Amino acid sequence: MSVKKTALTVLSAALLPVLLAGPVHAAPSPPPADGKGGVRAPAQPAPPASMSIVGGAALGRPGTQVNLLPGAPALPTELTGRSWIVADAESGEVLAAHNAHWRLPPASTMKMLFADTVLPALPKEQLHKVTDAELQGVGSGSSLVGVKEDQEYSVHDLWLGVFLMSGNDAVHVLAAMNGGVAKTVSDMQAHAEELQALDTHVVSPDGYDAPGQVSSAYDLTLIARSGMQKKDFREYAATATAQFPGAAGAAGAQRPTFGIQNTNRLLTGAHGMTPYKGVAGVKNGNTTMAGSTFTGVAQRGDRKLLVTVMNPSAGGANSVYEETAALFDWGFAAAGKVRPVGELVPPKSADTTPHGSPAQSHDEGRPTAAAAAPESAGGFGMALGVTGGVLAALAGGAFLVNRRWPKRARRTAGQD
Repeated sequence: MSVKKTALTVLSAALLPVLLAGPVHAAPSPPPADGKGGVRAPAQPAPPASMSIVGGAALGRPGTQVNLLPGAPALPTELTGRSWIVADAESGEVLAAHNAHWRLPPASTMKMLFADTVLPALPKEQLHKVTDAELQGVGSGSSLVGVKEDQEYSVHDLWLGVFLMSGNDAVHVLAAMNGGVAKTVSDMQAHAEELQALDTHVVSPDGYDAPGQVSSAYDLTLIARSGMQKKDFREYAATATAQFPGAAGAAGAQRPTFGIQNTNRLLTGAHGMTPYKGVAGVKNGNTTMAGSTFTGVAQRGDRKLLVTVMNPSAGGANSVYEETAALFDWGFAAAGKVRPVGELVPPKSADTTPHGSPAQSHDEGRPTAAAAAPESAGGFGMALGVTGGVLAALAGGAFLVNRRWPKRARRTAGQD
């Protein structure tokens, strides 16, 4: 199936204005008026008084955590997300965070964990004829790509449906191919724990609202970082538009296709958003319980950043993207001018610190999955290179590939 290659040479997003310096550990405060004649956003629910300290003690504290050095830009003021994080995708340094470990419903950002877990197990050339039973578990009101029973699809087609259209129908078919929804949920939970994404509890593979299904800005960022090390994951995440198979016609007739577009508005510029310069994924989500959620990755020069924003209270369909763009702008401007408040930890199997990891499972007795094999003999690494036919032309250059985990600061659980 022919895929329209991603065109990521886009207009530079304007730096969101109005910056205000704050204390190193600022307590949550009501956001200001929206600047457009609107009222203040409603007060956010209070985060837990203490949270996980995976990645550093400061990340377990409620409120905004940032250490500004002289000359550093202040954080944007109009941030209303219940939880957010800005991290260097290569080094793993967390530049700033707000309630980073608050366990919240993740919506379709959970599909990043689904893809990172299942994608390596299914050859993308494999063909599969969909059965009616495989589509029965798709939740009411789900986002769909248009998978039909009794039609044949390649794994490649189905992943395009997952990444571009957030299709829960495609997720359920792929889960069936992986041994069923229950097995896939178990696999995802085990993989989350291998990644040390221990705020995450998986109930549904597609992120559909379910009691007890939670993740955190910290965990979603860890998961995105892991996924972006996989070539196919990178390609799908950076694909803006594609053709998806329609219903097969008469024997011998060419099967029709229809166009699909990525729902990541920072990638496509849909719904009035300006495409963000250098963005290459990764996943957005929106449900009643979760509100809007988004994890994005972008590059400027040699700097690669990951930003996650969960459930902003500001009105407007684009608020999660606007706040993400503001944090990207701040992160690129602040690089080298802040002292990190924590780190993105490596997977358990790659944790080489003499103290081991401070991470401990929230589910007693749950087995830990073995680490997935690295893509190359070079080992794990933040590999943002968009390869295999999908070229990311970003500011005149392409993402570089670094296939190793960066050296970690030797930090004990109680240190910042």
